[in-house]
Amino acid sequence: MLIIRQEVSLLSCNTFGIPATASVFVESDNISELSEYVRSLSEPFSVLLLGGGSNVLFVSERCNTVIRPAIKGIELIEETDEDVLLRVGAGEIWDDFVSWCVKRNYCGVENLSHIPGTVGACPIQNIGAYGVEAKECIEKVEVINMANGQTIIFNNSQCVFNYRDSFFKQNKGKFLITAVQFRLSKQFEPNVRYEDLRLELSNYKHITVDNVRNGIIAIRSRKLPDYRELGNAGSFFKNPVISKETVEKIKKIDSSAPLYQASQEYWKISAAWLIQQCGLRGLRDGNVGVHERQPLVIVNYGGATGQEVFNFARKICDSVKAKFGVELEMEVNIV
Repeated sequence: MLIIRQEVSLLSCNTFGIPATASVFVESDNISELSEYVRSLSEPFSVLLLGGGSNVLFVSERCNTVIRPAIKGIELIEETDEDVLLRVGAGEIWDDFVSWCVKRNYCGVENLSHIPGTVGACPIQNIGAYGVEAKECIEKVEVINMANGQTIIFNNSQCVFNYRDSFFKQNKGKFLITAVQFRLSKQFEPNVRYEDLRLELSNYKHITVDNVRNGIIAIRSRKLPDYRELGNAGSFFKNPVISKETVEKIKKIDSSAPLYQASQEYWKISAAWLIQQCGLRGLRDGNVGVHERQPLVIVNYGGATGQEVFNFARKICDSVKAKFGVELEMEVNIV
């Protein structure tokens, strides 16, 4: 059913808890109805496409039209002795889907446990955690072309996935994701490259897909604030990818800098470490601050505006740039 409402508060539609209003708020669990509605729009690219609101910062207090797909369902499309192909509605809660898979021993997304948001948002950001990215198990992404309302299916290569990036992120607002197809393995091969995950799993007698999920939930619960108690959008910044020349400059400042080789020419450095080395961990400015346990997370202590959060984030970027010569890129979608 297509539901259209006027003058809708978006306060509960974003995990930052930022007040904003949609002049028109459209929600539907039907792809055909959404396609028809998109075709009726005179300015389709001015529409905000919203999922769970876990990666968005409302700097503007008002949005013209917001569309939120509410398409649900998990469908088994193919099954072999080795794997399964699942079609999942964009409106499904991501962590509910991960839990559903783990209970059935469908493997591949367990390291992405406890990440807020919807299934439809995961390809846009190419969500990743603990050595796994969504692109590794996404087979196809089903969308509505906002230009004409036509339905299209993208295969994995057409999605142009990169680190926290995709074709959809680069073409923001041009495609409304309605469903995602995932190919998952029936054979469990644990990915425990991250040291804190290995340490957590040492508390378990056996490494199972269920224990990996439980371990990651335990780690994330300790490290990250619950957005229902303290408004936030998770990691606010991407880990920068830097050149060899910049690596050498940083090593002269601090030889213990956590650096990971991303390619022959480039290295990845921890954004959390950069922020902490600038003395910003736990910093608070009015209603906004850097979380005391995780420097990557900016929190709304209550009553903050989107502009206050954005200005605070810019100050962090300026501090890191001044000390290390590294540009931090915001991972959160600024609206």
